[in-house]
Amino acid sequence: MTQEFKHKSVLLDEAVELLVHDADGIYMDGTFGRGGHSGLILQHLGAHGRLQAFDKDPLAIAQAQAMIAEDPRLTITQTSFANLDQVAQEQDCFGQVQGILLDLGVSSPQLDDANRGFSFQCDGPLDMRMNPDEGESAAQWLARAGAEEIADVLYHYGEERFSRRMARAVVEQRQQKPITTTKQLAGIIAAANPKWEKGKNPATRAFQGIRIHINQELKDLEVGLQVALEALAPGGRLVVISFHSLEDRIVKRFMREHAKGDSHIPLGLPVTEDQLSRRLKLIGKTRKPTANEIAINPRSRSAVMRVAEKIA
Repeated sequence: MTQEFKHKSVLLDEAVELLVHDADGIYMDGTFGRGGHSGLILQHLGAHGRLQAFDKDPLAIAQAQAMIAEDPRLTITQTSFANLDQVAQEQDCFGQVQGILLDLGVSSPQLDDANRGFSFQCDGPLDMRMNPDEGESAAQWLARAGAEEIADVLYHYGEERFSRRMARAVVEQRQQKPITTTKQLAGIIAAANPKWEKGKNPATRAFQGIRIHINQELKDLEVGLQVALEALAPGGRLVVISFHSLEDRIVKRFMREHAKGDSHIPLGLPVTEDQLSRRLKLIGKTRKPTANEIAINPRSRSAVMRVAEKIA
C-alpha cells in the first residue's frame, strides 16, 4: 500500500494572482511538487494558455502526468528549473514566457517520507536526493568527503557555527561504522553540537547544508534566475518563494541589481533612463505568510515571496 503525503503550497493565492496577468499566455512552474501552484495557475488560464512545469522528483512527475491526463494545457519535464531556457527554446517560446514561478526548497512529501532521507525526525536511508535516480546520495558523499569539505558545506550552506567539530565527528564515526541512516547522522551531529537554538533540533542546520549541497540548490537558483530573466517576455513576471536566508539573499540581490540597472556609470554623470539598462521592475513589497496560514501550515513560517516584472 502506497502512503500518501500531503503538501500545502505556500502563499498559493498570492503567488498565482501576481503571476498570471494574461490568461492566454505561456507560464512556467519551476518546481511542480504535488501540483498545488500548477493546479491554481491552470484555473486562471484561458483555453489557449499553456503551463510548462519542471521537477527533479520522479514522484512529482507521476503526479503531473495524472494532471496532464485531465488538462493537456500542462506539460512537465523532469529536470531542474536551471534548464528552463533549453526547454523554452525547444518549445519555441524563449523570450515569450509571461510568468515564471520558483517555489524553492524541499517539499512536505519529501520531508515526510522517511525513505527519502531528508528528515532527521524519522529514521530512513541517508539519501536526500530530489531525484534518487541521479547523482550521489548524502551517504555516499559523507563516506568519501574529507573533514574540510564537510565542514565547508555545513558552514556555508547550513550556516552551522560548529561545522568543524561536526565534520571531525563524522569522519571519526565513519571509520568505525558506515553512516547510512538519518538517525545515525542526526545522533552524530547532536553529540558534536555543544549548544543549539532553543526549540530547534541540533541537526537542523547540518541537514539543511548537506541537502543543499547534494542537490546543488543554490547553484541551480543562481543559474535559474538568470535564464528565467532571458526566457521571460517584456512585461512577464518572476515570482520566487524562498524558505531560508541563503536563498532569499540570492533572490533579493538578483532582483535589486537588475532593477537598479548599470552600476558602472560614474557617480554624478548625467544619464537618461534607457542608459541605465534596467531589466526588472520590483512589484510591491516582500510578502510573507499570514498568521492564519502559519497556523494551518507551520512549515510556511519562514517563507518570503519576491516579485519582479521584466522591463526589457
